[in-house]
Amino acid sequence: MAANVMEIYGSKVFNEHVMKERLPSATYRSLKATLEKGQPLDIEVANVVASVMKRWAMELGATHYTHWFQPLTGITSEKHDGFVSPMKDGTAIMEFNGKELVRSEPDASSFPNGGLRATCEARGYTAWDPTSYAFVKDGVLCIPTAFCSYNGEALDAKTPLLRSLKVLSDQACRILKLFGKDVEHVSVTVGAEQEYFLIRKEDYAARKDLILTGRTMFGAMPTKGQEMEEHYFGALRPVVAAFMEDLDTALWELGIPAKTKHNEVAPCQHELAPIFDTANIAVDHNLLTMEMMKKIAEKHGLACLLHEKPFTGVNGSGKHDNWSLTADKQNLLDPGETPKDNLQFLLFFAAVIKAVDLYQDLLRATVASPANDHRLGGNEAPPAIISMFVGDDLAAVLDAVSTDSEYAGPGRQRIDLGVDVLPKFKKDNTDRNRTSPFAFTGNKFEFRMPGSNMNLADANTTLNTAVAKVLKGYADELEQAEDFHTAVVALVKRTLHDHKRIIFNGNGYSAEWEAEAARRGLYNLRNTVDAAAAMPAEKNIALFEEMGVMTRTELLSRYEVKVENYSKVLHIEALTMVEMANKQLIPAAADYMGDIAGTVAAKRTVSDCLPCRAEMKILEKVSAGTDAMSDAVDAVTAAVERAEAQADSLEKAKVYRDQVLPAMAALRAAADATEVVCGEEYWPLPSYSKMLYYV
Repeated sequence: MAANVMEIYGSKVFNEHVMKERLPSATYRSLKATLEKGQPLDIEVANVVASVMKRWAMELGATHYTHWFQPLTGITSEKHDGFVSPMKDGTAIMEFNGKELVRSEPDASSFPNGGLRATCEARGYTAWDPTSYAFVKDGVLCIPTAFCSYNGEALDAKTPLLRSLKVLSDQACRILKLFGKDVEHVSVTVGAEQEYFLIRKEDYAARKDLILTGRTMFGAMPTKGQEMEEHYFGALRPVVAAFMEDLDTALWELGIPAKTKHNEVAPCQHELAPIFDTANIAVDHNLLTMEMMKKIAEKHGLACLLHEKPFTGVNGSGKHDNWSLTADKQNLLDPGETPKDNLQFLLFFAAVIKAVDLYQDLLRATVASPANDHRLGGNEAPPAIISMFVGDDLAAVLDAVSTDSEYAGPGRQRIDLGVDVLPKFKKDNTDRNRTSPFAFTGNKFEFRMPGSNMNLADANTTLNTAVAKVLKGYADELEQAEDFHTAVVALVKRTLHDHKRIIFNGNGYSAEWEAEAARRGLYNLRNTVDAAAAMPAEKNIALFEEMGVMTRTELLSRYEVKVENYSKVLHIEALTMVEMANKQLIPAAADYMGDIAGTVAAKRTVSDCLPCRAEMKILEKVSAGTDAMSDAVDAVTAAVERAEAQADSLEKAKVYRDQVLPAMAALRAAADATEVVCGEEYWPLPSYSKMLYYV
């Protein structure tokens, strides 16, 4: 098997190994210069690359190519064009040139654009991103691309990410140069831990709510939830193990370094984690991973759920973004054995602290969605308040630096388990804090707030840009310093003094922390509407404009998209609930009541003395439930009408949050209360027990 993995790994990727082997040496050197030094790509070089890429793809069965891009829908898009070119004599040849490789033209008005494009302004462009390898998927050559409007505004998630990577690299290189290191490029590395649920396909198909919204809008809690905690890291179901094996193979063929797989805490919940990669490629790989999960699940009679909270009362699914900086194979966030004496580490660490504190509202907005609103704040998901966990050891280091005192921390201690045969090992310099939104975990930061279904480009773009802004300020100051060492120490001390409020090592779920966070002046943006409203603040617009990552117009467009998406999602969910209640749940309850009433009538026909207390109790409960559902349906419908009557997008979102959501909750409560007393064979929806505990 190991030999087979080595053979298939990257076999469907036009990677550096393939390019070096197949491209003419001069073409390869020119392309490498473009990738490593940002030199312009000559069209003749593009023509040669296109020709070789086409032949390679055709050998893998490809007949079409597509510019694979990331519009503001949160997923990827592709338009397929054939290599085939008909000739006058009735034959055909297969063609693909540099112009087709470098640029294409999809419709720019039919994707979310936040007002950047009107329907009559349809032209847009996709542009080849040569830093992310092309690949073959389902008989199509997929070329990763950026997506922009006719006027050059970014209409995608990739373009701002690429800009942020460039500006962060530039500013980090300035800092390293001051430390005497001549570095041409600093990379952002990302590892995306992906959580997901697997249920049986027939259960998925029987639930309109899962099909249309991704989550169960109705469903009473089962008698057994996740309280026994036996699912976490438990033995895999055979059907799940088979799915994971096929998924690994598909990902390895696409050069995606899938590494770790296991059962998660909730029943039917699982996780996949890859090896770290550069941020742009890691984001592309994660989007491909989600697509492959859904496709391969179907082949095994399963459905993959990537919603942040598909089952109320059960753990939700996140996507942990493990973020770090590297230069010349050195991790810039590695504290080393003596972090107090590692000035370079302390400066970069301080920069992240300051960036997260200054732009905590923006970071919160990047992970805001109606789905994530259901997840954040419990069951191992962090709260909505952004804070940073650094661990006791590093907290002691930072305290010593900021107060000019001796470092009194424990240092790297060995763990002795008290059994001679067991190894003694050094423990990490931080614990793990599952309630922390932004935790330092030894040599990287783990941003735990993104939801399972999200494109990580947005979070990384914001984090990169914020850190770049801080590093720019540091470099501007340090380049003028007379004594570099003294200036660095003073800068780190000032940063820690001014931004220590963001550091919190305690329990993020506690009511005490919420009160303490308010005292510290930290944002508590509890939902998507509040978080989105913080996006267009002038300081946030200034950040992206100054660093050249997004214009005011581009940022405001993303604000509009987020607000509009919130209302659209809740609109669909509300109408789905109304339809299911009217067409499935209320009729099912009525049928059950009819049969129970028939039983009562039959018993009384036999004898007025036969007791009917049990039947009458059921009738009363189900009747009350159906009346409550009917009333709640009316309330949801009226609330939706009030929301849709709002002309302003933010006001509409507020009505959905403040009126539609509570009405939906009341409808669900009525339905779930009815489910637990309705006969199982009558209730039309697969129960939580059935979906979560299949064999």
